[in-house]
Amino acid sequence: MLEGKFEEASLLKKIVEAMKDCVSSCNFNCTENGISVQAVDNSRVLLISLLIEKDTFEEYRCDRNITLGIGLGSFSKIIGNGANSDYLTIQAEDDADTLGIIFEDKVKDKISEYNLKLLDIDADLLEVDAMETDATITLPSADFAKICKDMKTLSESLQITVTKDSAKFQSAGEIGSGSVVIKPKTDIDHPEESITISLDKPIDLSFGSKYLSDIIKATSLSQKVTIKLTEDSPGVFEYKLPSGYLRFYLAPKFDEGQ
Repeated sequence: MLEGKFEEASLLKKIVEAMKDCVSSCNFNCTENGISVQAVDNSRVLLISLLIEKDTFEEYRCDRNITLGIGLGSFSKIIGNGANSDYLTIQAEDDADTLGIIFEDKVKDKISEYNLKLLDIDADLLEVDAMETDATITLPSADFAKICKDMKTLSESLQITVTKDSAKFQSAGEIGSGSVVIKPKTDIDHPEESITISLDKPIDLSFGSKYLSDIIKATSLSQKVTIKLTEDSPGVFEYKLPSGYLRFYLAPKFDEGQ
């Protein structure tokens, strides 16, 4: 049996909201150590990797490995019925065809229960190999979201150029061009505002703005986002969870025709 209790429903809501526009359904792979998801979007350009370690939960048990096929749109509708501050418990028997979802109101003496029909999703568990990274940028997630939104008004591509002392985000299209340059900074009073850039070799890659618009829906999950870039390889955009992560692997655009 699987049983996982979140201290607040808001965390699972944010995770599902961040994923549901990238992939419509996916397998939640549950083990004694926590829950993981690997899923690829229909265009096979974007891969999502989610890890919710058991320490994320207020209470957690998984007696044996279980795979739960979940439609994210339907899941989002049901978990949207609970208040953000509610306890949220997910439950499934070993051979279940539904996922139990329980909300406990912390103020009122009220318990709400739902059952979500599970799907039979034929998908292999993807192994994401560790990649060497040429450049790593860590910046406030809200700042990155604004850059992506602003540059999307100009073009369907966002070019990221990383050099020793800066990272440049730029777009150019029919109506004009624009760029944002960020440099490393340390803010002792507000560490969440700090920016770090580490570089093994200069990087110049472009990514589809459409996909970045979906990725930045994870902004509310973490105050920081880490971007790992490697020449001719997918970019990795990582948002940390209290114990775990949500990562997006996005294939670069090698020319404007792609």
